[in-house]
Amino acid sequence: MSGWLVLVPIAVLVGFLVFLWHRLAVAPGWPWWVRGLIALLLAALASLVLAAFDAWGGAFTPAEMRPFVWVGMAFMASCLYLFLGLVPVWLASILIWLVRWRHDHGAAARRRLNRVAAPLVTAVAVAATGYGAWEAANPRITTVEMSSPELPAELDGLRVALVADIHAGAVRSADFTRRAVELVNAQRPDLVVIAGDLVDGQSARYAPEIAPLADLEAPLGVFATTGNHEMYRDTQGWMAAFDALGLQMLTNRSVPLERDGATVTLAGVHDLEGDGEWAPDVDAALEGVDPAGFTMFVAHQPRQALALEGLGVDLQLSGHTHGGQMWPLRYLVPLQQPTVDGLATVAGTPVLTSRGVGAWGPAIRVLASPEVPVITLRRG
Repeated sequence: MSGWLVLVPIAVLVGFLVFLWHRLAVAPGWPWWVRGLIALLLAALASLVLAAFDAWGGAFTPAEMRPFVWVGMAFMASCLYLFLGLVPVWLASILIWLVRWRHDHGAAARRRLNRVAAPLVTAVAVAATGYGAWEAANPRITTVEMSSPELPAELDGLRVALVADIHAGAVRSADFTRRAVELVNAQRPDLVVIAGDLVDGQSARYAPEIAPLADLEAPLGVFATTGNHEMYRDTQGWMAAFDALGLQMLTNRSVPLERDGATVTLAGVHDLEGDGEWAPDVDAALEGVDPAGFTMFVAHQPRQALALEGLGVDLQLSGHTHGGQMWPLRYLVPLQQPTVDGLATVAGTPVLTSRGVGAWGPAIRVLASPEVPVITLRRG
C-alpha cells in the first residue's frame, strides 16, 4: 500500500481530533488544565483506534488487545454523534460571531453556548454509543417468507438461514461467532448460506475467531461466499481457513441441492472487490444452470443483482449494507446499493439483504439491529 494512502486517513483523524478538541475544550473557555486533560484523553482514545488496525504489530495476542481495541472502536462510533451534535453548535457560534460583529463578536454569548453544548453533546454521544453496544450484542432471528412458482412442490417450506457480516477479528472474538452459530442451529434450518465478510485482518492472527463456524448444521449443507473484506487482506489465507472449517465455498460456481427427489440450484460469486482469480464471474457461476428451475444466488453486495437480469435467478441472498449500522448512516447506503435491508426487487431479481449478524469496526449498532434472516420458501 502506498504511504500516501496510509497518511490520508491519519490526516483526517488528526484533523477531526483537532476539531473535537477545539469545540470541547477551547470554545467553552475552560481553564488550561482542563484543555490539557481533554487533549490527553482524545490522544489516548485515538491511539486505541489505531490499535484496531494492528498498528502496533503482533506483540500482543488478540485476546490481550481486545479490551483496548473495543474502547477505541467505541470512541470512533461516538465520534459520529459528537460530529452530528457539535457541527450545529459550531454553525450557531459562527452566526453569533457575524450578527454581533459590533459587540466583540458576541464572545461571552458564544462561550456560554459552548459551555452548555459541549458537555450536553458529549453525554448524548456517550449514551447513543452505549445503547448501540447493547443493540449490537443481541442479534436476533428475523423471519421472511418468499413464494415462487418455480420452486418444486417437494421443497415447499424449505428453510434457509442467511448469515452475513460476522466481521470476526480484532473486535469480535470466537465467543461472538459461537453465539451466532448457536442462534442459527437453534432454528434447525435446511440450508445455511454465509454471504461474505466473515472476517477482518490476517488469517494467521484471527482464524481462531471463526473456528465455531465448523459447528454449523444443516441437512443440505453450509455454503459461503466471499465479501469485500476477504478481498482486502490475505484472500488466499482466508480461503484456506474456510476450507479447513468445512465451509463449501461458492467460488463462481453452482451446486444442485436435492431433497425428496426434487432439485434446486445454489450458485454464488466472489465479491465485486475481487480481481484476478478472485474476480466475480456470473457466467461461470450459472453455467449449465436451467433458467426454468429454481435458482438461489449468493453475492455479498445487493448491487451484484444488476448483472442477473434475464438470467433466471429466483432469489439473491446478500449482506454488506449492515442496514447502515449506525443511524443516520442508512440514508447514505442508497448512494452505493439499490437496497438497504429486507426483501426488494433489483433489476427484476428478488434480493434479500441481511443487516448482518456482526458489525464492522465498532461493535456498535444504532437503530440497525443485527439479524440472521431465516427464509421460508413457498411454492406459489
